[in-house]
Amino acid sequence: MTDPNPANEKDLLERIKAGDEEAFIQLYRERHPAVYRFALQMSGSASVADDVTQEVFLALIREVSNYDPARGPLSGYLYGMARNIVIDHLKGGKLHVSITEAEDDDGHFSSARLVAPGDPLGDLTRDEAVEGLRKAVLALPEHYREVVVLCDLHEMNYDHAAQTLGLAVGTVRSRLHRARDLLLKKMTAKAETGAGVANLKTARCAL
Repeated sequence: MTDPNPANEKDLLERIKAGDEEAFIQLYRERHPAVYRFALQMSGSASVADDVTQEVFLALIREVSNYDPARGPLSGYLYGMARNIVIDHLKGGKLHVSITEAEDDDGHFSSARLVAPGDPLGDLTRDEAVEGLRKAVLALPEHYREVVVLCDLHEMNYDHAAQTLGLAVGTVRSRLHRARDLLLKKMTAKAETGAGVANLKTARCAL
């Protein structure tokens, strides 16, 4: 998630605190796609991603004063809320095996469900290797999946990821290393031919 002009964002937040509906709409339009994409990549369910995104922005408008810029960028604050809500869905049994929800009626994996409209990776999702990689990401345990989604898919640096997840930077690094190793093993197991290995390299670049 690329942070907009900080000064402009600060102004929007101040206006939101004062009850300016237009300011909230503008911030929502800027931030909604990335929050939705994060929730989608974490859950593999479009309906869950819709619910999570709605809850995040409802919480923001209710509790906008809780955000402290000194503690990190707004992107991390929003991702942190989205992450907690996704975890609540997992604990509450509202979200079942992500991979099955990401399959079409004929049983084929639909990577389109993992990509929000306008995702810059959208052009790559038709590639079989990328679809397989996204499926492998969904299969990761939640604590590995979240670091991959934040650091690799959303290009968040280690410091911001650590702030978002409430972890030490070293923990983020070690989890990401382990997660990437698990992904590579899953993908390598499917790469039975030379072409498969080539597709694997393409998929890793897509992350």
